[in-house]
Amino acid sequence: MSERKAVCVLGWPAGHSRSPLIHNYWMKQHNIDAEYRKEAVPPEKFVDFITHLRENGYIGANVTVPHKQVALENSLPDERAKNVGAANCLYFKGDKMHSTNTDVEGFIGNLDAAAPGWDRGIESAMVLGAGGGARAVVYGLLQRDVKRVYVVNRTLARAEGLRKAFGPRVHPVGWNEITGLLGGAGLLVNCTSLGMVGQPPLEVNLRSMPSLVVADLVYAPLETGLLAAARQRGLRTADGLGMLLHQAVRGFSLWFGVTPQVTPELRALVEADLLAPAKHA
Repeated sequence: MSERKAVCVLGWPAGHSRSPLIHNYWMKQHNIDAEYRKEAVPPEKFVDFITHLRENGYIGANVTVPHKQVALENSLPDERAKNVGAANCLYFKGDKMHSTNTDVEGFIGNLDAAAPGWDRGIESAMVLGAGGGARAVVYGLLQRDVKRVYVVNRTLARAEGLRKAFGPRVHPVGWNEITGLLGGAGLLVNCTSLGMVGQPPLEVNLRSMPSLVVADLVYAPLETGLLAAARQRGLRTADGLGMLLHQAVRGFSLWFGVTPQVTPELRALVEADLLAPAKHA
């Protein structure tokens, strides 16, 4: 009888992760005899841990802060992970450990579900922030043939780094240029921590922009100030929880050979956990 399969999320810390909730739900739904765990691994022990991932009892793993770049460097990354510059999913092909980045389709899949047709005739999009999340978003938008992607960052050099990585369709701009450029954009995406619990609010003047779609990668709180302001104006929105759920799909598929669905029941389960009194601190 074969050993029970196990997968984990690797982070430092790892306690806040909702990935076990998502994947264990799907395992039960698909009658897969497996378990998803949290592994808090400090940076100095990370390479050793993933080098012996199978010996540690795992067939794969999700990777979260602060390990995504090191995971990329110590595995066989696909083009997507290479382009984004970060790996958040480890899996095996034979004896070789491969990696990918599922944040790209997590973002795009959530946008397609929450605001169908968002990319129809879109000329430009605006991305706030220039970190790892922003890199995945920009890569996904360029794959969808968005003609211009404005990357807004307080440190312009970081935004210019995305232009160097992704080419001339990326336009680095300063924070003071948001209002002037937003009128012509079809999509606004917040990839900063502004608006997150414990962080300052994100102040953006949405004015009268009936065709704008607004997305936020933040999922705590479930409805950020940016999304609340967008909904008050009747704009379509895509939230961070949706992205979290959609980015989990391909990892599960790579590990177990089954493509799970993001359902209202699963979303309600994770929502309830996010709204419960803090137990992950």
